Amino acid sequence: MVKIQGSQIAAEQKTSIMASYGVGKFLAEFLTGAFASLVFKFYETELGLSTGLVALAVVLYSVWNAVNDPLIGYLSSRPTPLSSKFGRRFPWIVFGTLSCAVAFVFVFAAPKASPGLIFLWLLVSICIYDLLYSTWEVNYQSLFPDRFRSEGSRAKAAGVGTLIGVFGVAGGAVLPTLIVRYGEPSSYLVNAFVFAGIALVASFLMFPGTKETKEMIGRYLRQEAERKEKPSFFAQLREALASRNFLAFIILYFFYQSATISMTASIHYVGDYILGGRSTTFIFAGMLLGALAGIPLWLGLRKKVSSNQKLLASAAGSLAFFCLPLMFVQRYSGFVIAMFIWGLGFGGFWMLMTPALADVIDEIVVRTGKRDDGVYIGFRALAGRLAYAVQALSFWIVHSLTGFAQEPRSDLSQLGIRLHTALIPACLLAAGVLVFLSINRLNPEMLKKYRESLKERGL
Repeated sequence: MVKIQGSQIAAEQKTSIMASYGVGKFLAEFLTGAFASLVFKFYETELGLSTGLVALAVVLYSVWNAVNDPLIGYLSSRPTPLSSKFGRRFPWIVFGTLSCAVAFVFVFAAPKASPGLIFLWLLVSICIYDLLYSTWEVNYQSLFPDRFRSEGSRAKAAGVGTLIGVFGVAGGAVLPTLIVRYGEPSSYLVNAFVFAGIALVASFLMFPGTKETKEMIGRYLRQEAERKEKPSFFAQLREALASRNFLAFIILYFFYQSATISMTASIHYVGDYILGGRSTTFIFAGMLLGALAGIPLWLGLRKKVSSNQKLLASAAGSLAFFCLPLMFVQRYSGFVIAMFIWGLGFGGFWMLMTPALADVIDEIVVRTGKRDDGVYIGFRALAGRLAYAVQALSFWIVHSLTGFAQEPRSDLSQLGIRLHTALIPACLLAAGVLVFLSINRLNPEMLKKYRESLKERGL
């Protein structure tokens, strides 16, 4: 029987390592929050690009991701000249984080030009940015099941990462409200430079927690040496889609991302067009405080409910329900309170999704006999990026039907903003929960057997 070496167990249980790894959650949410909430509004209302062209660029970007993310997961799992010394993930993480921080600036550096050139700038800049973002984020997420292998270390690492990552959510949402000024396109570029600088600092804080141990590198090199043949990309694609529990997770994650991206992008429209141009700082702060308050609540539930899958579905269901008050509140304080309540569910889902996916991947590793996490994380990234297309299309349809371009502050336009702030996200989340519960079959008894098998086989 092959057991995890004592040094590996000691390394994975260090709080400092978990905190360093958790900075990656901060970085991911920090960049994603600003990107998701600002890009559509910047190009539509600040640069004057039509809603249809902005939506088209985002949809084409999502099509690009249909190939980009899974392929990055597949290619980055292959050995490189640096693998024997630094591991298969760490070099990609270093390159990706540093380069995507710089690329973030170019998304908001569009010149004053014709609509065609602005459209081209938007499309090319977001595709390049996402290529570099996916390069590090796919490998970062792939590291979790191998870096933290026991149930206890995964739960603790997820908790530590969530506490740190929530500040990334807050930074991505709140910081732009302190820098960006509606009607001043240059302020968006200033905001991008600030974000790039903070992202570079966060990258270096994250590197110790994402550096692979000797045991991890050794396992990977043994696996590669024992391979009789290298599986093709399409073979691994079939393996991924053959797992109903993995498919259930991906579908739920897609609906979750579609809902949260729509909501966070909508809040800037709420501040500008429903609340009369007021800053949304305290609205996003309410969400942050709710998420922080929700963490101990979900940690307490985690001690009583042993299934990450059931808890994940419960958190998503609570998010769907808590979306609805945003459809009706009128005052600024009402939005703050509603976002605090919504944050209670957000903190739970965000804390649970990483260990829930790690459990699903453990099942796949047992079934296939190899740990090729990158391909599966690539599909997770793809689901997250396709959500941008849902947000873009819903904004385009709603704005077209409500005459937003002609009269953005009319009662009908404000109703449209409320629809993509509250009702549409609630419906998306509810649909995701229903599909997830109908497909997912992973339970604690199965997971116990899978973990025993992983230890026995040295995987």
